[in-house]
Amino acid sequence: MSNKRKAYLIIFIFCAVNLILRLIADGNSGFQADELLHIETGNHPDWGYMEFPPVIGWLAWVQNQFHSQSVFVHHIFTHLASTLIIVLLGAIVTELGGGVKALSIALLCVLVSPGYGRSFQLFQPVVFTQFFWVLGFYQLVRFNKTLEVKYLYCLIAACAFGFLTKYDSLFFIAGLSSLFFFARSRAALFPGPFWYCVLLFMLIISPNLWWEYNHHFPVVQHFSRLYQTQLNDISALKNFTDLVIGLNPFSAIIWLGGMVYMFTATDKQLYRPVAISIVLSVCILAISKGKSYYFFPAMLTIIAIGSVWFEQRVLAKRRWPLYALAAILLASGYILIPYGLAVLPLNSFIKFAHIKKEDNRYKVHYQEYYSKQLWHNTLAAIKRAYNSLPDSDKKDCRIWGKHYSQAGAVNLYRGDWQLPEAFSYHGSFYLWAPDGKMPAAVIVFNSDESGINFWKPFFGTIIPFEKITNPYAEDSEDGRHYQTVYICRNPKQSFTDLKEIFKNRVFE
Repeated sequence: MSNKRKAYLIIFIFCAVNLILRLIADGNSGFQADELLHIETGNHPDWGYMEFPPVIGWLAWVQNQFHSQSVFVHHIFTHLASTLIIVLLGAIVTELGGGVKALSIALLCVLVSPGYGRSFQLFQPVVFTQFFWVLGFYQLVRFNKTLEVKYLYCLIAACAFGFLTKYDSLFFIAGLSSLFFFARSRAALFPGPFWYCVLLFMLIISPNLWWEYNHHFPVVQHFSRLYQTQLNDISALKNFTDLVIGLNPFSAIIWLGGMVYMFTATDKQLYRPVAISIVLSVCILAISKGKSYYFFPAMLTIIAIGSVWFEQRVLAKRRWPLYALAAILLASGYILIPYGLAVLPLNSFIKFAHIKKEDNRYKVHYQEYYSKQLWHNTLAAIKRAYNSLPDSDKKDCRIWGKHYSQAGAVNLYRGDWQLPEAFSYHGSFYLWAPDGKMPAAVIVFNSDESGINFWKPFFGTIIPFEKITNPYAEDSEDGRHYQTVYICRNPKQSFTDLKEIFKNRVFE
């Protein structure tokens, strides 16, 4: 069998194993909180949302045409994206001069990473950002090799759609300034192609920029809130530790080798612009205090380079390191994969992870493991509250979820429970909040974190109806240990008034 066919076979095998693991996880898990918001965006396709650009909404719209609550259906595009990432990563390794050994090691590093296991699984912009980043990097490598303008335009298109997926794609775009540092690439960029690239990029992203302008740039408010509540408190050491663990600590052999090799490879014409691009992106990310998973797209490219280093520098002298490293990665993957991907049912994972019951909780870190049960219990309580209302109140009753995940869960599952539509003023749900007069009775629910005091400014009568306990919450203060359902009457404001009240509280 030729090396080319071997490469195709290896990529196919890794794609198949990846998909099998994801289908198993679909059967064992529910939805993570952010996924419930992203699914709802598909009911409101637009050129932008309060927290992110529009691509996730377009994809959700397609998936929502199945009118399904299935985890698999709402993960169709994540499974497709993760498969394409594997294919592209294999193509990058090949373009960089790697053979079947480099290919196998690179893809194995991704497969046994709990961080990629989770980020490839959830219906979030993260996996699609990684796809466009890897696609852009592939086009960057091809442009560096050939200086053909068609690859440059493909690179810019990937960057533009990456921008429309998640704004942290700007870090990759900033890294592309490395092309200006080298006379060879500068000659290919100027005078014409550079300005055509700028025009193409602006043309693709302009609808989102126009949407942001018309909505007073909510992304600025969102990032400001993120820095206040999360990013400013990130420790560089903890961030690096989380990154190493998320990638699988043993894969550090490959990506550390890749970081050195991209500056020492003999083919400087190919590697040096790529290396500078990666370093610039990573440095700007670090200065901006990005979370550990923000670095995952860049690490995919470094893993690809590291696998070539391992094959050409380490395996050129001896073969046993290949089998030793593969065995270590597989063994560690067996232990780490369940911590990022729900390949085990909830009770099996609790036993596997040796989670002991403390304070009447099992303290499971990843909510998708237990969210099926959580939302079933919550919807059942809301249904009981709704059934307790007189028929005159049921007619116009609405449900108010304080957090976007709460409103998203009701809207996803309400057909089975025959419940009215939910609304919220949190995140992008603010865009879809109703107008006009509030009904006489509103069912509201929130976590114990905010409690009844949150509702007092909005209703004259607030009756606690039922408290739902989550025995798997990791922290009693994280908002998932208890949720309380209230029946509220005598509203003090109209829907229109509430929208004005929450205008500057969308991300609280």
